[in-house]
Amino acid sequence: MATESSSKSRPGISTFKGQDRALRAGRLGTGGLLLSVLAATAPLMVVAGVMPTTFAVMGIVGQPLLYVVLGVVLVLFSVGYAEMSRHVHNAGAFYAYISRGLGGTAGASAALVALVAYNALQVGIYGIFGFEVSGLFATYADLSVAWWIPALVAALVVGALGWLKIDVNARVLGVLLIVEVALVVIFDIAAVADPAAQGLSLHAFNPDTLSGAGVGTALCFCIAAFLGFEQAPVYAEETSRPHILVPRVMFLAVSGVAVFFALSSWALTVATGPSAVVAESQKQSAGLLFGLTESRLGGTFTDVLHVLFVTGMFAAMLSFHNVVARYAFAMGREGLLPAAFGRTNSASGAPGTGSLLQTAVSVVVVVVFAIADDKPTGDPTVPVLHLFTWFGNIGSLGVILLMAAASASVIAFFVRRGAAGAQAWRLVTSALAGVALLVIAVYTVKDFDVLVGAGPGSSLSWVLPGIIGLAVVVGLAQGLLLRARRPEAHARIGLGNEAFQLEKAAGEAS
Repeated sequence: MATESSSKSRPGISTFKGQDRALRAGRLGTGGLLLSVLAATAPLMVVAGVMPTTFAVMGIVGQPLLYVVLGVVLVLFSVGYAEMSRHVHNAGAFYAYISRGLGGTAGASAALVALVAYNALQVGIYGIFGFEVSGLFATYADLSVAWWIPALVAALVVGALGWLKIDVNARVLGVLLIVEVALVVIFDIAAVADPAAQGLSLHAFNPDTLSGAGVGTALCFCIAAFLGFEQAPVYAEETSRPHILVPRVMFLAVSGVAVFFALSSWALTVATGPSAVVAESQKQSAGLLFGLTESRLGGTFTDVLHVLFVTGMFAAMLSFHNVVARYAFAMGREGLLPAAFGRTNSASGAPGTGSLLQTAVSVVVVVVFAIADDKPTGDPTVPVLHLFTWFGNIGSLGVILLMAAASASVIAFFVRRGAAGAQAWRLVTSALAGVALLVIAVYTVKDFDVLVGAGPGSSLSWVLPGIIGLAVVVGLAQGLLLRARRPEAHARIGLGNEAFQLEKAAGEAS
């Protein structure tokens, strides 16, 4: 008993303070959790933006097959990840899993990488969001509005929603997502019903279409479309049955996303013809989908699609915002950020301080890019596109590395528990997924100049991925420092609310 008592009085060691150390349980069921996760995939943004860009830049017709391949890789990843989610319930998700398998120092590094990566993914969308909203004002209201104005307004609205109960957020995300998916499905059906001259060709699923040096880089483009499914464990503390709901939602999300995007990218090849899809994508870029719907479904449908393109981006921003806030909460609760971040909003149970942090980061970055946009000699679209492409690819690289590390952690976790034999097939799938994800990460770093549209030899090709590298190093240094100076806090990394519940029980017993 003396040990627990002394640990509670150690400087810098947080003690259990009640329910403000825990997220409110029972807020999300299967539907709410699934919608919260899938909203981050921004289906319309992927179909209208990512897919034409991949066709245009990489010149690979077999993009539908890439979604199938990535779906298989991520299902393999999910097998072990989902099994571990039955044992670990922590809003820190990735870093909690990594710390349980690879140790607290690796967990501290993963925590900072996750915080940087998800912030980057969220903030990057503000650029394209502001640009598109500005375009809508110009087209439909004949008003000239600087892109950063709607971006800043969106940041404040997202921040306000982040303070609300997660089930309220889930309803907002759900409505936006369902309408968005419905419109894409209508386009898919219209494309199949009215194909181009080559008819209902399945050529895009031919493995021969993936030959060439650009396949690895194309995988980097396409894997970004899946980001979001891995967020399910972040909400584990806010579900009533995390050991059942989290694995269920992960498999539903990754399999659903793979099928949906494979079919939608195939529909694009059908609507243009496999032989013409690359050329048309290079010619029309993000306008490809809207041009195809205009000719098949009319101007009104296309106008609605433009609006839903924007609301879909808003849903993705809100989804990523919620994830960042929960990572900050988990890190504050375990001493990796100031203790203030480890408190919840007493009214809603949401991680309010983490939400404020993410909002502040968003506002600062948008303001910096807005100032860059004010240069009289500059191209006004450049800061917007840089904000989207730079930050989006930084975030994608970070999440790919986190998934690879989590795959290794799954293996270490079950081996340490003496369950390697019982979990053998899951360990094999984790190993296969980890190797595949590392290969994709290598291609991402190698071809970063292509991903962000920089010229050969550009310093951006190492500066931008270097941000993730810096997060890895700084996180490791923080973990080592914590282990040397506050070993009890270091041992707590990844335990989440379990540590405080145990501390409370020990205090009551003493």
